[in-house]
Amino acid sequence: MILVFGSLNVDLIFRLPALPRPGQTVLAPTYARAHGGKGANQAVAAARAGAGVRMVGRVGRDEMGDSLLESLAAEGIDQSAIQSGGSPTGLAIIAVDAAGENQILVASGANLEARAADVPADWFGAGTVVLQLEVPYDACFAVGRAARRAGSRVVLNAAPAGPVDPAAFDILIVNEDEATAVARAAGVPGRGTAAARVLATAWRRIVVATLGAKGAVAYDGERVITVGTLPVTPVDTTGAGDAFVGAFAAALDGGATLEDALRHGVVAGALACLMEGAQPSMPRADAIAARLADCPAPRVRHTPR
Repeated sequence: MILVFGSLNVDLIFRLPALPRPGQTVLAPTYARAHGGKGANQAVAAARAGAGVRMVGRVGRDEMGDSLLESLAAEGIDQSAIQSGGSPTGLAIIAVDAAGENQILVASGANLEARAADVPADWFGAGTVVLQLEVPYDACFAVGRAARRAGSRVVLNAAPAGPVDPAAFDILIVNEDEATAVARAAGVPGRGTAAARVLATAWRRIVVATLGAKGAVAYDGERVITVGTLPVTPVDTTGAGDAFVGAFAAALDGGATLEDALRHGVVAGALACLMEGAQPSMPRADAIAARLADCPAPRVRHTPR
């Protein structure tokens, strides 16, 4: 079972010929609405990858919040502990250019009201807990610490990047920019994958760095595990990182090795780039399984102690 504590948003998606520069107005012919939020995205990704999922967070007392709850229920996700806050449901504005690259603005809304106390006490024994940083840091890390005390494996996706509490997670997932920012906040030298490797050694934690079109690399203090990815022509990269986290967590929760979980993550992330929107693009277990053989085998290198 996977417990996701995190954000829930509604996304408004604008497809543009090019992303706007500062002060520039760019017209889009129309827009699309989809469900998002890194927490909800990762919950949907994990559920579609085959895991049982519980979601905890906050939405507003509004139509957008109602629609998010309905969509999670349709995915088979237990959303009975999601509470309605006093603020509006979180809202994201996503601009996507012709190459599939994006810019994202987020109004946090009810997500800022999420509290560790929202998690039912008997849920902390979940096999895997997944966290992100779109809810208050103190609540996020309190959930992580409580989950680890209860014997859960905790996966933290430090996005958006900020200072983290190593006592609140077992596995840290970051992209290269996030790795640099987390290391800087911790007073640790290095950038990108070099920063990820130093953090893994300093904190004695597994650190996974996602590399976009190059796949992912994991450091566990003794090994460097590198996995390539599928060559795809992206339609929209929004949600690719969340697809990676959800599928990776689902694989681990199902008993996969770290190497196999990385392969599931990179395949899911690549497949998520083939559709517009975040949650709509999360691939299902059969689609991931069908492409695993096309993903390069992990390369493992042992590091000196």
